[in-house]
Amino acid sequence: MKPLIPQSLHAAVDRRWLLPLAVGSALSLLLLVALTTFPLPLPSSSSSAASALFVEHKLAPTPPSPAGAELPRIAFLISGSARDASALRRVLLALYHPRNRYILHLDAEAPDSDRRDLAAGLAAHPVLASAANVRVVDRANLITYRGPTMVANTLHAAAAFLWGHAGAGGSDWDWFINLSASDYPLVTQDDLIHVFSKLPRDLNFIDHTSDIGWKEFQRAKPVIIDPGLYMKKKADVFWIPQRRSVPTAFKLFTGSAWMALSRPFVEYCIWGWDNLPRTVLMYYSNFISSPEGYFHTVVCNAEEFKNTTVNHDLHYISWDNPPKQHPHYLTVEDLDRMVASDAPFARKFHADDPVLDKIDEEILSRGADMPTPGGWCAGTRENGSDPCSVIGDTSLLRPGRGAVRLQRLITSLLSEEKFHPRQCK
Repeated sequence: MKPLIPQSLHAAVDRRWLLPLAVGSALSLLLLVALTTFPLPLPSSSSSAASALFVEHKLAPTPPSPAGAELPRIAFLISGSARDASALRRVLLALYHPRNRYILHLDAEAPDSDRRDLAAGLAAHPVLASAANVRVVDRANLITYRGPTMVANTLHAAAAFLWGHAGAGGSDWDWFINLSASDYPLVTQDDLIHVFSKLPRDLNFIDHTSDIGWKEFQRAKPVIIDPGLYMKKKADVFWIPQRRSVPTAFKLFTGSAWMALSRPFVEYCIWGWDNLPRTVLMYYSNFISSPEGYFHTVVCNAEEFKNTTVNHDLHYISWDNPPKQHPHYLTVEDLDRMVASDAPFARKFHADDPVLDKIDEEILSRGADMPTPGGWCAGTRENGSDPCSVIGDTSLLRPGRGAVRLQRLITSLLSEEKFHPRQCK
C-alpha cells in the first residue's frame, strides 16, 4: 500500500517545524531557570480572595473612638428588685450626667406599680425629661440568685443600648457599666469622664482569673437548672444528679460580676459573629453563679479581646474571708477605706444608710434628691436651689479630688507590672 503523503513532503514538513521547536525549547529552558532562581509567590489559603468568603471576615465590631477624640459617654445598667425603686432613683441621681445613657431594671419580683411609679417620677424630673437619656425596662426579667438570668438581663440591657438613635439613649456610647441598687459612686461623673477620656476605648475593666480552684468542683462540674428562665415566680436553682467535665473547647475564667466593658466587646457579645459568645452562653446557662464567669470566659477566649482586659472591677468591696462570696454591708466606719482604695464605686450598701449621706456631702457635694453637680450644671445654689436644674455645656468638666484618686488607680492598673502580666492568666 502506498503512503497517503509522499516522503518528500514529510521531509519538508519536518524541516519547517525544526526552528519553532528549537525556539520553544530554548524559551522553556529559560523560564524554568528563572522560576527556580526567582520563585514567584503562589496563592495561599489565607489570601484575601479566599478569606473574603468567610462570614467572620465580613463582620467586625465598630472601631472604638480614639482616646481624646471626644469626651466619652458611659452606658449604665442599674438593677434592683422588689422594694428597690427608691434606691434605684438615688443611685441614678448620684451617677447622673446628661452625656451618659441609663437603663433601670426592677426585676419581675417587684410589682408593676413600682415600675410605673419609678418611670413617672423620672419623667416628671425636669432635667431627666429634658435630656431624655434615662429608660426603665417595662417587660421586666425574673432574676434568680445564682442563676444565669442575671447574665440574660445584662445582655438584654446591652442590646437595648446598641439599638435606637442617639437621642433615645441609643448607640453613641463608649463603655457599658453594670451596677445594682446596692452600689454607690465614690467619684463624680466629671471625675469619671475626665479620667476615661484619656484611655484607649477598647479597654475592658473586668476582674478575672483562670485559677478557678474550688469552683471547678462546686460550680463547673455540677449541672443546674434555673426556673427563672421559664417560670413566672422566683424559685431557687436546682441540681441535676449527673455531673459534667470541664470544657476543652474553651478555657474557663472567673471573677467579679461587676465590670466596665468596651462598646466593641459588648457588640461582640450581642452579635457573636464567630459563635463563641453563644456557645459559652449556652454552657453557662447550667452553671452556678454564671455572672461571675460568662463575660470573663468570652473575653479571654476571644483573640480580638484577650489583650484588652484590665484586671479590676473598679469597686471597693469588703468580702468575707474565706471564701469571698458574701460582701459585708458598708457603713460609716468603712468610709476612709473606701476612699483610700481609689475605686470609683463601692458596694454593698443598705438603702439610705447614713454612709450614703456622708458620701453625698463630702465626696459628691450632692443635695437630697438632686443630681451630682458638674460642669454641665448652669443653675444657681441660691436659697438652696438645685444648680443642676438648668443644663449648660455638657462638654464642660470640673474634675475634683475624685479624679486624682481614680487617675492614681488607673495609672497603677496600666503599669508594666500589672497590665499585660495580669491579662487572662
